[in-house]
Amino acid sequence: MKNVVAKILKVLLPIALGSGILYWMYRDFDFGRVASTLRDGTNWWLMAFSLVFGITAQVFRGLRWRQTLEPLGEQPRVMNCIHAIFISYTTSLIIPRSGEVTRCGILNRYDGTSFSKALGTVVTERIIDSLIIVLMALVVFLLQMPTFISFFDETGTNFADWIATFSTTGYLVTILCITVTVLFLWYAMHHCRLFDRFRRVVADVRAGIFSLRHINRTGLFIAYTAGIWVSYFLHFYITFFCFTFTSSLSVMTALVAFVVGSFAVIVPTPNGMGSWHFAVKTILLMSGVQSAADAETYVLIVHAIQTALMPLLGVYSAISLLTVKHKTNIKL
Repeated sequence: MKNVVAKILKVLLPIALGSGILYWMYRDFDFGRVASTLRDGTNWWLMAFSLVFGITAQVFRGLRWRQTLEPLGEQPRVMNCIHAIFISYTTSLIIPRSGEVTRCGILNRYDGTSFSKALGTVVTERIIDSLIIVLMALVVFLLQMPTFISFFDETGTNFADWIATFSTTGYLVTILCITVTVLFLWYAMHHCRLFDRFRRVVADVRAGIFSLRHINRTGLFIAYTAGIWVSYFLHFYITFFCFTFTSSLSVMTALVAFVVGSFAVIVPTPNGMGSWHFAVKTILLMSGVQSAADAETYVLIVHAIQTALMPLLGVYSAISLLTVKHKTNIKL
């Protein structure tokens, strides 16, 4: 019963959080404005063109993932890797962060790929992508420092005040808790038989994480990675030209909004629902969009359309996989 409740809460709490942020943002908003903008103020050809890059980003991710699996002796089919990526984004809309597990399970089922090794490569991917977004953030921050300082002021973010809330005792207790936890896990993994299987799984995950050391065609891996992030950016930037109130904004504004929005989706809501809206809206208002209503209209329409693409791709892949034979040599 507790497991059922926990699973329900994993679904409902992120949705509730995102819905709460959206309600706070749009509580006095005239939604007739969205209808009129969709009808008369949207360049649908450019919007459709932007969605192409939403697809290519996921295709490049699937191709790169397969490449990281090759040094581990795994040879999943290319289209199965891409289908797994499409479906993973769809499941993450329901349960945030569940896509990583889902896509490993799909390759395990259809290609017999080791689940734990696949999970290790996913961890590697996340580390690489996190480093890229942090690097992008540092570059954009240095180029647009006044904009970021204004953003922190507008959103009430004050890191000095937050750090000041920690007392000396608080730091000591935090360090002690972390130390005790690490020591307990170390002892359990080395002395408890129950952890033998877990240690084997961890070894596979570790192998997956370090698979990049033996990857073939490093240049191709870099090209896939560049393709992913260039596609993500174009997926976002092209939408600026779909509306008159954002079409005059600069590429640098798009980069700032893209970086801030990328950090906003860390909040555990479906596809950054609410947090992404608020973060990007704030950047738009600081960068030349004349009214809050225009900025709110932009983020609402763009987020809805780009989010709607994910389940469409997920359904397409789920149907496609119905014709794919399962592998019988399932590996943990």
